[in-house]
Amino acid sequence: MIDALQYEFVRNALIAGLLASIACGVIGVYVVVNRIVFISGGIAHASFGGIGLGYFLGINPILGAVLFSLASALGIGVLSKRTKLAEDIAIGVLWAIGMALGIIFIGLTPGYAPDLFSYLFGDILLVSHSDIIMMLILDVVIVSAVSLLYKEFLALSFDEEFGTVVGIPAERLYYLLLCLIALSVVVLIKVVGVILVIALLTIPAATSRQFTHNLKKMMLLSVLFGVICAVGGLWLSYELDLASGATIVLVSGVLFLVSLAFSRLRRRRRQGV
Repeated sequence: MIDALQYEFVRNALIAGLLASIACGVIGVYVVVNRIVFISGGIAHASFGGIGLGYFLGINPILGAVLFSLASALGIGVLSKRTKLAEDIAIGVLWAIGMALGIIFIGLTPGYAPDLFSYLFGDILLVSHSDIIMMLILDVVIVSAVSLLYKEFLALSFDEEFGTVVGIPAERLYYLLLCLIALSVVVLIKVVGVILVIALLTIPAATSRQFTHNLKKMMLLSVLFGVICAVGGLWLSYELDLASGATIVLVSGVLFLVSLAFSRLRRRRRQGV
């Protein structure tokens, strides 16, 4: 793997993996703690409509994904908070509409849609300098928002009613959190694709939760586990000639199972004492 670092696309892939680990590590903790994994999956799949729009308009598909991700996030939030529609129905409807629009836009686009497979299933080895810059900007936005509103998000996650009583705008914070999830989805699309985004938003955070319930420590551990999975997955995919995105997800899954076994063993020892 060290020999492969002489290639620019491998170095770009490692940088992209590190940037993706920051996004999934920070926002993934909120996804797990607030139990909104299904929402993140809905936003991820709805973003495919933006990818199709990007191809149709001849612009960077990632820009279209940003638009559709944010729109679907706000749509899910408004439908679930302001109407009597059940949250899972709102997610399912926007999930289906986004995917359908993506397919239609791509069908209307003349010629063949290049790199479409990489947007669906990810190909971190195709990440460009412009992709890295966009990922870096989105990471800065995500980390800045969480840093500025950490206490408010903490209240939203663990005691929303108390937060409302003390004057925290819980509903608007919820919408903002969904938008941050949407931006995280965009960061992860080039790494693991629309189909597997939900894995990196969930598994590293769920792994870190096996070791601590402190939110800040969970975020740090989640970022660390994300880095381990990204680098380990890239190395295995290089050595075994496997799909990089899927290998990163499999490594994160194995790491989660190991942490789960370790956590259970630790609880048994405590009970035995």
